[in-house]
Amino acid sequence: MSVLRLAAPVGLAFLPLGAALGLLVVHAGLAWWWAPVFAAVIYAGSLEFLMVGLAAAGAPIATAALTALIVNSRHIFYALSFPLYRVRGVPGKLYSTYVLSDEAYAVAVSPVAENWTGRQILTVQAALHLTWTLSAAAGGLLGVALPLERLHGLEFALTALFIVLAIDAYRQHPDRLTAVAAVLCAVLAWLLVPGQMLVWAFAGFTVLLLARFLTRPGRADA
Repeated sequence: MSVLRLAAPVGLAFLPLGAALGLLVVHAGLAWWWAPVFAAVIYAGSLEFLMVGLAAAGAPIATAALTALIVNSRHIFYALSFPLYRVRGVPGKLYSTYVLSDEAYAVAVSPVAENWTGRQILTVQAALHLTWTLSAAAGGLLGVALPLERLHGLEFALTALFIVLAIDAYRQHPDRLTAVAAVLCAVLAWLLVPGQMLVWAFAGFTVLLLARFLTRPGRADA
């Protein structure tokens, strides 16, 4: 199918990323099967990598819940433009909402997917969900079979994917002000609160986006 061919590059990127998640799960002291559980149930790449550390450290549920809320708050903005209205039926809409990932969003809102049906959108989302889960399971099993003392660089794999997605999104919809705001929030959070950079960067960027929305020209006349 053409939709799967379009999503294939993202799916291929999931293979090493999911494997990296599985390896990190094992080397954090958790059983290998937690890798596919995290991948299938949480299914939020950046959050899953954070949850590995939280689960291994036995962090309180409230801490994990707050982290999930802040890190995944970007999905609120995804929902504003994701073509969920094309998906028919309550079960389909619920599943599509549940597995709305950064990668699925990037594919679904691209110009090529402008005329996709709800079935095509669900096909891509389900394929990515399955690929991510199987890749994490494979990584977990690999971590058991090939125990390594330390893993270097795997934590940057997800960051690299997000950088590529951001570049592609900017090419499709150039917006210098949003790009500058994102970089500014990231740099300030890194300098001021390096231990909680991700949380504060997301929070600051959300505030700037809301402020821009509320002060945009013509809103008062709408």
